[in-house]
Amino acid sequence: MGFAKPSLKARALRLLAQREHSRSELEAKLAPHVQEGDDLATLLDQLQARDFINEERVVESVLHSRAPRLGAQRVLQELRRKGLDEDLLRAAAGRLKDTELERARAVWHQRFGNAPAPATREEQARQMRFLAARGFGGDVVRRVLDAREDGG
Repeated sequence: MGFAKPSLKARALRLLAQREHSRSELEAKLAPHVQEGDDLATLLDQLQARDFINEERVVESVLHSRAPRLGAQRVLQELRRKGLDEDLLRAAAGRLKDTELERARAVWHQRFGNAPAPATREEQARQMRFLAARGFGGDVVRRVLDAREDGG
């Protein structure tokens, strides 16, 4: 005795119950499960009309969960992969830019603690790569490390 496969709507609601999803994410995840008689576009329209799919909430969710540990470049890259509207991306970029330096300092501090300024070029390069890999821009990385050299 087998279980019936969940409907497309049940799959969508299960995914949305786990975390916020953009319309394009849901479309990509549900497309392999579309069966004859299913209308994925209509289902997504209905979910969006009932505010189950909300791009602003997706942005807020990503900013809340990822921005404290990542730079603007990485966070925006994640948002782009979710297929969000360009206006929302620009607004998110502005918000991220405002806190970029503080977030970079916090990430650096969490990794390197109260370490003094890098004594060698190799150590400085390692710390720069660490921050750059997390999506912080070169100017922000330099400012974080310059502050360490100044005793900040």
